[in-house]
Amino acid sequence: MEIFRNVILALGGLGLLLFGIKMVSTGLEMVAGDQLQAILKRATSNRFLAAIVGIIATIAINSSTAVSIITVGFVNAGLMNLKQAIGVLLGINVGTTFSAQLIAFRIDAYAPIFMLIGVIMHLFFKKKSIKNIGYVVLGFGILFFSITVMSDALRVFRTHPVFLDMIGAIANPVFALIAGFIFTVVVQSSSATIGLLVTMHIGGVPIPFQTSAFIILGANIGTSVTAVISSIPGSRDSKRTALFHITYDIIGSVVFGSLILIFPSILEWFTSTWEYTYRQVAMFHTLYNVATLLLLIPFVSLMAKLMQTIIPVRENETSKVHERTLIYLDDKTLKVPTLAVVNAKLEICRMWKIANENLALSQEAFFEKNTDKAHKVLENEKTVDFLHQNITAKLVDITNMPLSANDARKVGDMFVTLSDIEQIGDHAENIAEYMLKISENNMLFSETAIEELQSLSELTLKLMDKAYLAYEKNDKSKISQIIEMEVRVDELAAMYARNHFKRLKQKLCKAKSGVVYMDMINDLEKSADNAEKIALSI
Repeated sequence: MEIFRNVILALGGLGLLLFGIKMVSTGLEMVAGDQLQAILKRATSNRFLAAIVGIIATIAINSSTAVSIITVGFVNAGLMNLKQAIGVLLGINVGTTFSAQLIAFRIDAYAPIFMLIGVIMHLFFKKKSIKNIGYVVLGFGILFFSITVMSDALRVFRTHPVFLDMIGAIANPVFALIAGFIFTVVVQSSSATIGLLVTMHIGGVPIPFQTSAFIILGANIGTSVTAVISSIPGSRDSKRTALFHITYDIIGSVVFGSLILIFPSILEWFTSTWEYTYRQVAMFHTLYNVATLLLLIPFVSLMAKLMQTIIPVRENETSKVHERTLIYLDDKTLKVPTLAVVNAKLEICRMWKIANENLALSQEAFFEKNTDKAHKVLENEKTVDFLHQNITAKLVDITNMPLSANDARKVGDMFVTLSDIEQIGDHAENIAEYMLKISENNMLFSETAIEELQSLSELTLKLMDKAYLAYEKNDKSKISQIIEMEVRVDELAAMYARNHFKRLKQKLCKAKSGVVYMDMINDLEKSADNAEKIALSI
């Protein structure tokens, strides 16, 4: 009965460990989600800076799996190139050692204090930022408490024959590596695997240090599997990034696994330098990953070329901008809040690009009297409507995710932006329909009217392009120019309307043509208004 009780306690402690790690990761993403985006965007072609970015980003949200998925997602979205991503991935494994070090410092005795502070902050404060920090502190408290629960339960098994036989079964280095790999793939967290391993040593479980070392090597490989899976529906560059991630981990494990077997003195150095076995395991995890980083960082360019050789670059490797499908928002993306918000904006920018192109095409159809182009506009509008409906549905899902206060505000603004873009698409559709109406009824316009419409059209399209770039790049420096251009559009629209009424009085144009003329001015003016609103939202 005592054995059964301790088995339940150990399993319950493991559940608390996994839940605590998840809480910390989710909470940190709510607190630092915006900073994480800024940190990752600082990754440059400088491999050393990119590696530091990877380390900081992983520590910031306490999840190498999440950072690797975000990195693959950024590559797929075109926000990061292959070399930048490789640099970031080099630093991820070093950043993930933070959790094991934290556990090895034996601050689990303070778990109740962490939980008390976390509960108070999360339940009794109204400010969302403080509630989110409280959630993180509570997560750390649960994580530390799980160590106490598991270590106490595992002490009973230190001398139990069945448990010792289980440990003996993975004494073989290959079996130990496979065990670390499988467990990490199942729980999707190398932090959980290493955390459990350190806790078992805290509990006095007699796991040979060599076995622990190979479990760590297997865990490092296992953590890259999630990134590989997330890259499957992505671009070829994102597949290369994920392939590098798992290749990097395999190379590191093979090289250092071989060194451990050939030179046992490596492990002896750890045992002689640090007294406690749990500290030895944590330090091996850290130093092994640092050594792997230093070993492979000089070969970033070579590794990038190797990935491009294995997954060759194709001439048609282009973005599927006009496909009637969501490119950036898939089910895997929606599992990571930070990536979901970034990719939602990319999908919205894609929709706006199509709407802008359609507005320009509607102008061409109108002035060239081209019915084929008008029908093309109507067909493209179906894509805009599809994207509007489906992006809106995904944004609803994203609002139910744990978001930082700033990300929550961004998502709220995105609903309004989608509506404005959809209206731009409707204006393009209206203009295409005017053209078809003109063609069917042989309607004529004066040269002056055409010149005025062309002038207004050119200014509106320039404003649309400038507003799009400002929104896409989050560039506020263009806002004053956009406002000036929109004011000018309003002035021209008012002046041309007055000119039109003068021509009507002088009977220089027909009433039916005049209605289309005024509708056209209205659509162009409203399109400019919509573009300005979107630009002002950044």
